[in-house]
Amino acid sequence: MSYGQQGGPQSQWDPWKPHSQQPWNDGADQTPDWAALAEASETRNKRRRLLFIGGGALATVAIGAAVAVAVVSANDSNSASNKPASDLPGTATLPGESAAAPSFAPTSAPPPLDPKDFVSSKNKDTAPLGAQILFPGTQLTMGDTVYKKGATDDTKSCSAVTRGGLPKILTNSDCTRFMRVSYVKDGIAVTVGVAVFDNAAQATKVKGQVNTQKDIIRSLSGKGIKDFCTSSICLSTANSYGRYAYFTISGFTSGRDVTEKDTKVYQTGDDLAEFTFRQIRRRGEAQASAAANE
Repeated sequence: MSYGQQGGPQSQWDPWKPHSQQPWNDGADQTPDWAALAEASETRNKRRRLLFIGGGALATVAIGAAVAVAVVSANDSNSASNKPASDLPGTATLPGESAAAPSFAPTSAPPPLDPKDFVSSKNKDTAPLGAQILFPGTQLTMGDTVYKKGATDDTKSCSAVTRGGLPKILTNSDCTRFMRVSYVKDGIAVTVGVAVFDNAAQATKVKGQVNTQKDIIRSLSGKGIKDFCTSSICLSTANSYGRYAYFTISGFTSGRDVTEKDTKVYQTGDDLAEFTFRQIRRRGEAQASAAANE
């Protein structure tokens, strides 16, 4: 018995058509047509390979397009670096560039050391001291005048080499040392006396108390200089600088009295007072310079 339509044409089996019926032989041998099945399978595999090849080609084209787009984008992003120098911004517009020079806070050097400070106290005034140090050499030149140097004297007894009220003034102010030196020129002699104190206040006090008409130093003769100003009228001066008070007494070696008309005597006293001041100041300058270079 068969389950097919009876009396109509036989259906053709299509391997690619769903629900189609596979033909069978009406004879006693009902085995499938293996040749037909193999041919259909080969046809089906060929179509699949074509599809795979076609899909691979499309993927390759898509990847190639993506790479081309990426290359174009990279070229666009680097186009600025490939511009000519004329298209680049000027140095004035470059970031981080500053036309102004860096500024720094002003600094000031420390003030120079004051030479007077080094001759105003025995604690700072420590350089060697003596009549030959303060008044070196054998002569002194002031301007066009050359004075010949005579004797020198150095003592700790300040009252022994002074006259009038000066011994008491020096003692009361604690004078510790008194140095003397004499110079002569054309019969006019001068003795310079330098009193040493511990500080500038004592020397300043002495200068303020001295009366130059009666508080005077004793003249120093010797080494080519005769006695002078022992009984005659002479010219006397007094001053101070730092811890030093310095005095002069000038007159004629002939014993003649000095009058207001004797300008050369006045000039001699002024020259030696000026020289003494310079020597004390130079002493301070030398010690200040040495301290600055330490």
